Amino acid sequence: MKSKQCAIALGSNLGDSLTILEQALEKLNDVPGLQLQQYSSWYETVPIGPPQPNYLNGCAIATVSESRSPLEILENLWAIEQQFGRIRRQRWGPRSLDLDLLLWENLILELPQLQIPHPRFRDRAFVLVPLAEIAPHWLDPVTGHTITQLQQKVNCTEVTLYQQN
Repeated sequence: MKSKQCAIALGSNLGDSLTILEQALEKLNDVPGLQLQQYSSWYETVPIGPPQPNYLNGCAIATVSESRSPLEILENLWAIEQQFGRIRRQRWGPRSLDLDLLLWENLILELPQLQIPHPRFRDRAFVLVPLAEIAPHWLDPVTGHTITQLQQKVNCTEVTLYQQN
């Protein structure tokens, strides 16, 4: 069966973020028709939005069977977030787990509940730094720029490689 590639962003700043993110990777592999291919290092990042703890962020590349749609995968991501206690209270507020579907091959999709590519990924160093680590040459279908080129256009000073104590 043919498959597609997708890119997923992961983030956490509540609870034991490292454990949550590593367990989320395992849960992603349990999603029917989705298989992780690789994932980035973890990065500590300064949050956007209201005052809150720093985040741990990373990205993953997965293959998805052609029988699965982006919307179905998004629903699986939301279900995994809920398993880790994600409650959507405040835009850009703290969260135990955040999973975003960033890219799906070269697809451009605009639905009320899902936009691919993710509408703000080009402006977010906390996404571009880990994504460039594992998919530097992936082309953004909207701009035609590689992930590395997009990363070079943003301030990455508040994104540092996470060093476990």
